[in-house]
Amino acid sequence: MDESPNGYHISFFKPTTPQALANRNMVLWLVSIWVIAIFGFQILLRILEKPTPEPAYVSFQAVWGNVENGSFTHDDVSQLGQVSLSVLSKISIHPDDAKALENALSWSLYQLSDVSLRADFVSEVKDFEKIRSRIDNISDPIYIEKKIALSNKLGPMLNLSTLDVRSKILPLELSSGQMDKLSDATLKSLPGIMEKYLVHNQSVLTDIKFLGFPFHYFYTAVFLLILFVGICLLYCVRTDSMNGKMNIAD
Repeated sequence: MDESPNGYHISFFKPTTPQALANRNMVLWLVSIWVIAIFGFQILLRILEKPTPEPAYVSFQAVWGNVENGSFTHDDVSQLGQVSLSVLSKISIHPDDAKALENALSWSLYQLSDVSLRADFVSEVKDFEKIRSRIDNISDPIYIEKKIALSNKLGPMLNLSTLDVRSKILPLELSSGQMDKLSDATLKSLPGIMEKYLVHNQSVLTDIKFLGFPFHYFYTAVFLLILFVGICLLYCVRTDSMNGKMNIAD
């Protein structure tokens, strides 16, 4: 029997007809463009990126040395507490990191409070913790009243306005058992924690804007989708053109 190639035999990796060979080569070219567009951009980001600290990290570095050696001022402690709260306000914090940050925040507020009123301050935080542990609904009026009272009292100690969202979560991040001192674990781990959450890799690709978007966001969220649709359209056009040249009818 004649085993010559025919148009009904399909093999992508071992094409047996000129049409199948041309189709495979075109698919490989288009996939290569797609791969280069995705991974080439990621590689370029890696090449151009550089660690860039947030202003909060610069503030932390300015005061941490004084806190660590015990020669801190009122402003130093206030800055430490504010930076710790800023990091705790982020969406995802590792539990171990959160524990050290809560220690730094609680200790800062303890140091900022009047010496004669510190016992009352600790007691007030303990009362709030008990209320939090008992309630089943955050709409509980007693819980809300106590939370607002603490926010209004403690926010100004960290130079936070009542409109600052951080003042709203401040009572939730306090720990009455970690107020009197910075633990050894906190002293050891806090600089690394601050660097982890407050230093980010940035480059010209992340800093410039295009059509109102950061360029890296526009490229990955918009341009790559347009490119994919364009590649699909190009495949269809080229396939029709190729079939016409080879006198292949659908």
